[in-house]
Amino acid sequence: MLKNTHNGFATPAILIITASFIIIIYGMLFVLGVQVDSSNRQIASERALNISEAGINYYKWHLAHDPDDFTDGTGTPVTPVPYGPFVHEYKDPQGTLMGYYSLEITPPQEGSTIVTIESTAWSDQYPKIKRKIKAQYGIPSMAIYSFLSNGSTWYGSGSVVNGKIHSNNGIRMDGTNTSIVSSAQLEYMCGSETGCHPPEPKDGVWGSGGDQALWQFPVPFVDFDSVAVDFSNMRNFAKSDGLYLDNSNADGYHLLFLSDGTVRINKVISTDYTKAYSVPGQGLGEFGIGGCRKSYQIIGSETFLGTYNVVDVPIIFAEDDLWIEGTVRGRLTVAAVDFPLKSSSSVIYIPNSIKYTAYDGSDVIGIVSQNDIYFTRSVPEEFQVDGVLLTQQGTIIRHGYFNWCGGTDEAVKQKLILNGSVISYFKSYWNFGEGPESGFRQREINYDTNVLYNPPPYFPTSGQYEFISWTEEKAQ
Repeated sequence: MLKNTHNGFATPAILIITASFIIIIYGMLFVLGVQVDSSNRQIASERALNISEAGINYYKWHLAHDPDDFTDGTGTPVTPVPYGPFVHEYKDPQGTLMGYYSLEITPPQEGSTIVTIESTAWSDQYPKIKRKIKAQYGIPSMAIYSFLSNGSTWYGSGSVVNGKIHSNNGIRMDGTNTSIVSSAQLEYMCGSETGCHPPEPKDGVWGSGGDQALWQFPVPFVDFDSVAVDFSNMRNFAKSDGLYLDNSNADGYHLLFLSDGTVRINKVISTDYTKAYSVPGQGLGEFGIGGCRKSYQIIGSETFLGTYNVVDVPIIFAEDDLWIEGTVRGRLTVAAVDFPLKSSSSVIYIPNSIKYTAYDGSDVIGIVSQNDIYFTRSVPEEFQVDGVLLTQQGTIIRHGYFNWCGGTDEAVKQKLILNGSVISYFKSYWNFGEGPESGFRQREINYDTNVLYNPPPYFPTSGQYEFISWTEEKAQ
């Protein structure tokens, strides 16, 4: 009988195949587990981002209800800036805890309305996976427009406006506009102020110039009560944090800004006048009857009072007339208002150019008058004014200097450049007649984008917080 000598030969092969199968299965399970964990982590990361956005939205809602609270309702700052952290649970609509977000709030700096919200969030299941969002919101200042007026306005053929224009009445646009021109009127009665003799009905915006595709009318009325400045608060801020100039018992004050970041202040002892023409009902302060009147805009004599660093006087408040000129380095607001307000007659004269040393937002001046702001007769041939100009109850003008009104060769200047905003209750104007007979041959107005959310200190703002920027940053 023959014996089978091959018994057991298959056993090692089976063992090898089984081991390989087990290794493959465990490898596949490991890879699957890694993929599932990676997927869960990705989901947790996306969920953390969504929760972080929820934190931003929450504080935006909070500011809408309490615009001045930057401590999440705690009443006092928890730490130095940024305030926080303020940790909140995040639950789904069924009440299930999904995660957490932690907020840090940086309030606006002086003169700014920009608030910074940082939201860091994580899910409940993966607390080490965090996402962080940094968002900024700001309340727009009244400098949203290049021109804002409650009265009818006329932009001549030599004017170029690079910025928004709005009037609560009619607008005649014969110049060039590169942004929206809007009127609150569908139709208005055009009179002599916009070149109609005799008066006749016109569209809210009309004329022979501009990009007419950018004309809009009617649009919502701009409430000029919202332009009103709280002069009492401004005066208090000047007394505590800036520079307050009481009635001079003379003719006012002369502010000369220097490029080294200082302002030299003189008391104006005496003035001389020039004959100036204004449209009846506007200009020359209390002499609103118009026509040729005496304008005491020429400084005769003055005495030195002091030199101040602009950084130390973010607001200068004078209860008297002001003359302002020079090169501004820094950020501040200058106001001319005297009390009681109903009888206030303080005005501001600009006899020379006002320029910035930089145009990145680090230099800005707000020039605020309860009544009028005047460009004087003797301004330079190329006259430049950088700043945000606001008259609460008046206008911003250069009067007519005709021969029959005591005019000289200074009546017509070559060019006016305005970098900023013109906000006035009445129509602002500086040109008369064809040619012109008095005024500026060229007019260029450029909007300053830096002041929309970062206006001059203590300058009026209007409305609610609006979105500015959104960025994701590395979470710690």
